[in-house]
Amino acid sequence: MNLCDPNQPRDYIPISDHALIGNLRTAALVSTDGSIESYCVPNFDSPSVFARILDKDKGGHFSISPRAPFTTKQNYLPNSNVVQTKFLNEEGVVCVTDFLPRNPAATAQKPLLHWLIRRVEVVRGVQSMRVECAPAFNYALAEHRTSLVPDDTIPANGEHAPEKQKKALFESSGLTLDLRFVAESVVDGVPSPTVELRTLDLRPWGHKGISISADLDLVEGQVVTFVLRTPPSTTTHQHIPNPTNELAQQLGLPFDQLLRGTTSLRNKEDPLLTKNLLHDLLRGTNDYWNAWVRRSTYDGSWKEAVHRSALALKLLIYEPTGAVVASPTFSLPEFIGGTRNWDYRASWIRDASFTLYALLRLGFTHEADSYMEFICDRLKDKNPDGSLQIMYTIHGEKIFLEEELAHLDGHKGSKPVRIGNGAIDHIQLDIYGELMDCIYLGQKFGKPLAYDTWVAVRELVDFVVAHYNDPDLSIWSVRVREVVNDVLTSTVHGREVRNKERHFTYSKKNTVFHSRRTRVAIDRGLRLADKRSLPCPRRNQWLVARDELYEQIMQKAWNPEKKFFAQSYDEIDVLDSAVLIMPLVFFCTASDPRFRSTLDAILKSPERGGLTANNLVYRYNTAESDDGVGGEEGTFCLCTLWCIEALTRAGEFDKAACNSQSECLKYETELAMMDFLQYTNHVGLCTEEISPAGEGLGNAVQGFTHVTLISAAFNLSRTMKRRGL
Repeated sequence: MNLCDPNQPRDYIPISDHALIGNLRTAALVSTDGSIESYCVPNFDSPSVFARILDKDKGGHFSISPRAPFTTKQNYLPNSNVVQTKFLNEEGVVCVTDFLPRNPAATAQKPLLHWLIRRVEVVRGVQSMRVECAPAFNYALAEHRTSLVPDDTIPANGEHAPEKQKKALFESSGLTLDLRFVAESVVDGVPSPTVELRTLDLRPWGHKGISISADLDLVEGQVVTFVLRTPPSTTTHQHIPNPTNELAQQLGLPFDQLLRGTTSLRNKEDPLLTKNLLHDLLRGTNDYWNAWVRRSTYDGSWKEAVHRSALALKLLIYEPTGAVVASPTFSLPEFIGGTRNWDYRASWIRDASFTLYALLRLGFTHEADSYMEFICDRLKDKNPDGSLQIMYTIHGEKIFLEEELAHLDGHKGSKPVRIGNGAIDHIQLDIYGELMDCIYLGQKFGKPLAYDTWVAVRELVDFVVAHYNDPDLSIWSVRVREVVNDVLTSTVHGREVRNKERHFTYSKKNTVFHSRRTRVAIDRGLRLADKRSLPCPRRNQWLVARDELYEQIMQKAWNPEKKFFAQSYDEIDVLDSAVLIMPLVFFCTASDPRFRSTLDAILKSPERGGLTANNLVYRYNTAESDDGVGGEEGTFCLCTLWCIEALTRAGEFDKAACNSQSECLKYETELAMMDFLQYTNHVGLCTEEISPAGEGLGNAVQGFTHVTLISAAFNLSRTMKRRGL
């Protein structure tokens, strides 16, 4: 454990040293030293309130930590997205429990409370704690006004109604927040702690308004719970009396009965804040996550890692529309000090389709039905040429303007900080393969496909058939370079990397087939028509296009000299790990000599022309492929897991080390899987990339990585079980 000294200047916390909490509307990163580092209110794509992970001085934070040196341990409650951070030193142990409330099935009809709840409890000894709430509204651009005002949501239950407890009110032009608290004791004979909120001026460090602090001197059994929320814009309870013991005696009622009656008269989104309510919210939120993950049908190896990945993916779903964000964070660097810093708080068709496939694999069908409704709405609003966007906002919109925030320093100086994503109008033909597979699986395991939806799907396949010979920007696209008046200009378009449209091998094969054992796009359209007896007037054209594409890939994407499938038809000397998906989508078998030699080439080190270092796989060699972005990047977790799954299917083994193919399959693939799991963080979450030094890079939590972890574990476990391993 690393010793944290609060008396020393605080630097950036590594990206992977965070846990994620959420409520299916937004999410927050909690650092191992007890700080809320990233939090957008009220939705995933809303402006940030806390963004300390992108600017340690003025990004905004909500921190709770001891005032004396300490070490920490952080974990999720079992099968839950409730996070506990323990602070330990010789004087005592404090547990901070963080969550965004969810209603369990028993109270699902109640309104969802959009609160950030932080419960501080001393479980041993004594501790002096420092609390700082320093919001930085609108990506730290907006000024705000701070005041301490009476809190009318706290019941006064002493013998006489005391002076009202104060709460902090933060008012900005576009958003208002308030910070409230409840102090209590859970040990008989120990009094409730005293809490006093004070103003804190951090404007010399770049903040745009006054912050709030509190110094807590706590002993074992004392608890303080802080609640940050957007208060209701209007109040309907001005004339409702605040319940007190004195009023209860006057009315001849038990205080608890008076409290329940008073609460029932208030706005359901603004209940009285009591310790019982907070206990119920914690218990209910934990019950919600426990009940959800118990629906999983997975019974293979690495169950804990698979279920943690499923819980992480669930946090990426925007419940009001069913959309799935690629990541709940923005502009975290793919290389420290680099420029590859993108905003993934949108719903990529590719990422979302993979996510729903993984959840369906584990038996979670409700999420698939919700996403299909989101997609069906997009099918009704196709572009004029019949195409779809590669991504939509979580609200279904087609515009996600990209901007650079020059006033933020970026994580560890990684600039520029970007919000929005200009790649929203890119052409990526592979998305139709992923989407068709998702539609097929969705109607197979969820709701059947309606005729009107089938007509829209059929038009989508017709679009693919009409355009499968077009170049595109493929899976890794981001930057387009254009010549305007003989001047080369660069336009950033935020998803990964590419500078011009090409005939990418990944896109071509995904126009015909898609991952996880099934054909897609054209083939899925054909299968949908056959399985559901749906009319398909252009069946013959679809068949011709499917077969022609297969031959085209084999002839134009294959490098006969270097013996590998290339990144694109245009650059057959460039190796790209995206082709690892070939056997996963049954484009070819993993034992096919062409694929085996491609796999061998990828498994070589970069110094020998390959893409693998320390058992981790790069997307491609940025020095060989001009992607228009520049800078370096780490190994891609997604590609590493694709490689593990490809090895599983290929049955790769070391003959010198093993006596039988079955033993060697277990030896190679199980070790590769275990090796990768070492790079998940302390709570089992994955980033997008891993640096040469083993540090997590890129936006966190990255949905694509957790999807491929589930897929690799599922297929490897099934293969081992089939072979009796």
